[in-house]
Amino acid sequence: MAELRLKNICKRWGAYTGVDNFDLHIADQEFIVLLGPSGCGKSTTMRMIAGLEDVTEGEIWLGDRMVNKLEPKDRDIAMVFQSYGLYPQLSVYENIRFPLKVRKVPKEQHHEKVMAAAAMVELTDLLDRRPAALSGGQRQRVALGRAIVRKPTVFLMDEPLSNLDAKLRVSTRAQIKNLQHKLKTTTIYVTHDQIEAMTLADRVVVMNKGKIQQVGTPTDIYDNPANTFVASFIGSPAMNLVEGTLRNGVFEAEGIRVPGLDVAHDGPVILGFRAEDVSLAAEGGELSAPVYSMELLGESSMISYRIGEALVSIKAPKDFRAEIGETVGTSIPAAMCHLFDAKTGQRMTG
Repeated sequence: MAELRLKNICKRWGAYTGVDNFDLHIADQEFIVLLGPSGCGKSTTMRMIAGLEDVTEGEIWLGDRMVNKLEPKDRDIAMVFQSYGLYPQLSVYENIRFPLKVRKVPKEQHHEKVMAAAAMVELTDLLDRRPAALSGGQRQRVALGRAIVRKPTVFLMDEPLSNLDAKLRVSTRAQIKNLQHKLKTTTIYVTHDQIEAMTLADRVVVMNKGKIQQVGTPTDIYDNPANTFVASFIGSPAMNLVEGTLRNGVFEAEGIRVPGLDVAHDGPVILGFRAEDVSLAAEGGELSAPVYSMELLGESSMISYRIGEALVSIKAPKDFRAEIGETVGTSIPAAMCHLFDAKTGQRMTG
């Protein structure tokens, strides 16, 4: 049983708070992604789980054991680092085998376990090589093999794909997802890349400035962001956010007028909508403004408008063309819009 409970975890260095009141229950076999910008506290949270950082306040429970005071080696947790952390003088075989030697697993079991782990990460033909003779993607697979060889209770992965090129990220991401499905091991994965979070996670924990902003499935967070930070962090492109005024269910700002919004509020608000949820309008539409820029993406065209201080993006058909400065109308369905409080940034409901 690898249920993990983090109870009101805090990490402080003097007056600075790196992680503030982090409270989360992670189910057995769940794949959790901690997502946020640099400095948000996600890696610090992971290091506290691993035992590499002391907890200032709160409790970490692994199953029925509180592990706050346990040494990292006693927590039965395997960690995959961004920098691979391989031993350059050892072969791939010996790198994968190393955790078995440290944990004093009987020698007669080593070869079978190493070969099984190497097969899972597709390294059987490279076992005699040293890390210097491997590509970045192969080194990361060695790190994965070393983590899985002893079948830990929990995997911790700290931005394992950030040193790989775009193509390798896609293939290695798929391999990590498939491995976790096969191994059925509780996994906590740290990243600043929202695409990794959306594709890998059972649940995403969005963090900012040491605090949890929202916890939910990728679909929940994408469709119902809790605040403007989450809305602006999730999605490619991010959700459009436009400041304006709501009166009698009608939102108005420079170049935009969206009626039919079912929120009982009058006054300043922030309107949110995603680029793929709108469409070009034959005449006028809820948004009508000069084109600020246009980008061809292959499967679609991305049109941008400058609305006040905001840059608004919409996705148009791939064969659509418009000149910069040309006025183009866009239809924005009220049902696809989100409203946020202008002061707090929190999501507004009816």
